[in-house]
Amino acid sequence: MTRFVRLVGQVDYTEVHRLQQRLLAERIQGAIPDTVLLLEHSPVFTVGRARGARDNILDPGDAPVVEVERGGDVTWHGPGQLVAYPIVDLRGRREDLHLHLHSLEDAVVALLGELGLASGRDARNTGVWVEGQKICSIGIACRRWVSWHGLALNIDPQAHWFRRINPCGFESSVMTRLVDHLDPCPSLESLVEPLARHLAAALDIDAGPVERVQLASTRRSTMS
Repeated sequence: MTRFVRLVGQVDYTEVHRLQQRLLAERIQGAIPDTVLLLEHSPVFTVGRARGARDNILDPGDAPVVEVERGGDVTWHGPGQLVAYPIVDLRGRREDLHLHLHSLEDAVVALLGELGLASGRDARNTGVWVEGQKICSIGIACRRWVSWHGLALNIDPQAHWFRRINPCGFESSVMTRLVDHLDPCPSLESLVEPLARHLAAALDIDAGPVERVQLASTRRSTMS
């Protein structure tokens, strides 16, 4: 059974990255089942493997800048953004990274459709788009056909964060949020379980219950 874990509160990116690395190693070894982390970060800018990505950081201010293994350019994570990190074994019939990316997009498109908001893909760029603007950023990494990193859906983050970078190499005006399209806008918390359900369907994994886990400290996790 796939384990869906809601990390409570605004969690530090570096600590969750370490947690992902540990879970990735354990999944490769077959010691744990597929695991999906669902969370909200404290403010951080992450830099992917795209050439020149760091040049798209304009004014990070006090927010940390972290270089990571995922594909793509620079992006922001923080309050008001629902993040999902599926640590999923793709070996066998799902050994196709494009299929995996499209499956993550499909899950978000289905979620937004359930909310009454039409969205879709862009033929040239990853992510989920609404009326020509990007509402969900997607970037993955893969080791021995086990995926990690994932997606970030903008619910109601403060827009000024995106003006500090060229998100995914675009001007900041390319970004949009759920709150810009739905009134009333659903809360981030209310979308955790629906996103988990749509991820399970799109990735063809078991839909287990969503556990709530509190990180014990910035140095020690209650995950086991």
